[in-house]
Amino acid sequence: MKLGLTTVAAVTPAVHVGDVDFNVVACVEETKSAVAHGARVVILPECVLTAYTCNDLFWQDALLVAAECGLASYIERTAELGCLSVVGLPLRVNSKLYNVAAVCCAGELLGVVPKLHIPTYNEFYEGRYFEPGPVECAPISVAGRWNVPFGAHQVFEAPAMEHFCVGVEICEDLWVPEPPSIGLAKAGATLICNLSASNAQVGKAAYRRDLVRGQSARLVCAYGYASSGWGESTQDVVFSGHDLVCQDGRIMAEAQPFGGGVALGQVDLEYVASERRRMSTYRTSASPEAAGYTRTSLPESFDPADEQVTGWVDPHPFVPDDPATRSQRCEDILDIQARGLAQRLAHTHAKCAVVGVSGGLDSTLALLVCARAFDYCGLDRGGILAATMPGFGTTHRTHSNARTLAEALGAQLLEVPIAAAVRQHFQDIGHNEATHDVTYENSQARERTQILMDLANQRGGLVIGTGDLSELALGWATYNGDHMSMYGVNSGVPKTLVRHLVRHVAATCDNPRLAEVLLDVLDTPVSPELLPAQEDGSIAQVTEDLVGPYELHDFFLYSMLRQCFSPAKIYQLALAAFVEQPRAQGQEPLYDPATILRWLRTFYQRFFAQQFKRSCLPDGPKVGSVAVSPRGDLRMPSDASATLWLAQVDALEAPQG
Repeated sequence: MKLGLTTVAAVTPAVHVGDVDFNVVACVEETKSAVAHGARVVILPECVLTAYTCNDLFWQDALLVAAECGLASYIERTAELGCLSVVGLPLRVNSKLYNVAAVCCAGELLGVVPKLHIPTYNEFYEGRYFEPGPVECAPISVAGRWNVPFGAHQVFEAPAMEHFCVGVEICEDLWVPEPPSIGLAKAGATLICNLSASNAQVGKAAYRRDLVRGQSARLVCAYGYASSGWGESTQDVVFSGHDLVCQDGRIMAEAQPFGGGVALGQVDLEYVASERRRMSTYRTSASPEAAGYTRTSLPESFDPADEQVTGWVDPHPFVPDDPATRSQRCEDILDIQARGLAQRLAHTHAKCAVVGVSGGLDSTLALLVCARAFDYCGLDRGGILAATMPGFGTTHRTHSNARTLAEALGAQLLEVPIAAAVRQHFQDIGHNEATHDVTYENSQARERTQILMDLANQRGGLVIGTGDLSELALGWATYNGDHMSMYGVNSGVPKTLVRHLVRHVAATCDNPRLAEVLLDVLDTPVSPELLPAQEDGSIAQVTEDLVGPYELHDFFLYSMLRQCFSPAKIYQLALAAFVEQPRAQGQEPLYDPATILRWLRTFYQRFFAQQFKRSCLPDGPKVGSVAVSPRGDLRMPSDASATLWLAQVDALEAPQG
């Protein structure tokens, strides 16, 4: 299947100023190398066929004729490479000189895009030579080819790959208040190519990086940027060969200044198109022609689609890899959770928060958030009622951790055993206690919720929900049991991130006792503890053995809700993230393909079947780009059928070996 992926190379060849033959060879060799490494689109710098720093040599007919012949030579020498390439040169049109980008593919010259904004300030003096290009397209003859579209308003599409639509702008065009790429994106371009000759200055690389990355985010597009480098004249300035491939605000590949001259990155144009559909404020034209843009189809033989995932796939999309970024992310999330709760406490004039504390991860995080919220409100932490409610499956370890945690945080601890009440309930409804079915389990969860609600009524407080985003996605909550609360502080936090939040508090708090108990909570298997413990006192019911690993489910959840990918694409990305990447790093994968496929099916089954629980969730703060609140991000019918998605999963086959 086609995944909507294509590999873009931004390349900086070493050039000789004014030596067109040498530069053509350099461009051809760099293009071949990029294609050999998987590139389907190759972007070369501004005026690369002559070099950008020719200055008054641009007046010389000899150079301009050579540049046009050099373009013809480049097109012929790259005809069999199976790529789309964009190459810069000076070009005479109707007695004027233009700084242009030639768009080439399969031996054809598909169009010529001129630079619109000609800088004549500071070290730049292009206005001495170049004319601002026309916007609307008109046919010209160039490099021995007739009726070549010439103008800035052009997009180039590949019939073989949906969503592949390329627009071009040149250097300064990006730096102006209204870059041409805005119109190109609105006309349908999902990939913008920029041919540049941006010189090196102190601090400029960071600004350039932010500019390119920011434009890709603003336009929701992929953006390739190739800049001049080695071989350009250093008479007054130096060029660093800073190349970038970005997508929707993320750097997919970067050649650092003076670092090598090739940025090769895989971009996801299907994701770009999906994100534009999702954003109601992203306005596009119904067609490029309607917006005054010339649409050119690439040769049918050209297929830009990558068959395999070659770029890095983050196996933990909710958790930043960089420790400093992750620490700041944790602080931000804890603040969002605590400020949300603090506002609710202030609004309701509540001086009490009731939390059911089990000694597990989620209730630990909820209690930590309560402590921070009470500090923000200037309230005594003694107003936090930490209720531990041991039942049939409660182990000594979790019970002890719950008590220690409450004491370390200065919360009021209350123990309410539930076994007798649940047994009375079994007697009332005629349930055999020896039958450990869903009634056996859910009766305990609902008894605990009733206790929490009544305690909150007694004290004029709020019941604080503990369930996290991953549990809500899978429906791993007892309806009107732990599913219900008066404010769910964890409802926007996925399970893979819950661990890091708790670990962050353990690492940054100045309370050794608190840190010790938090680390032990982290070391405890995730469990609802609704079944009797093992003979040795250990937990009998491990959640991930029943519903699957949370790191897989969080990956599936992000890919489905945030990126809107199909089951087949999610599976391919999961194989890359959890099988191929570990092997490439010399590690044994934790999951084999069949296991991933099995849990992907479980994810879709549970996600669709459990929507009715999400349709009536309590209030709770959204903390990231994925949420399942029926009042916010997820307006999904509770009786939607999973047939289409499950059929796609069933059609997949796990690769062997």
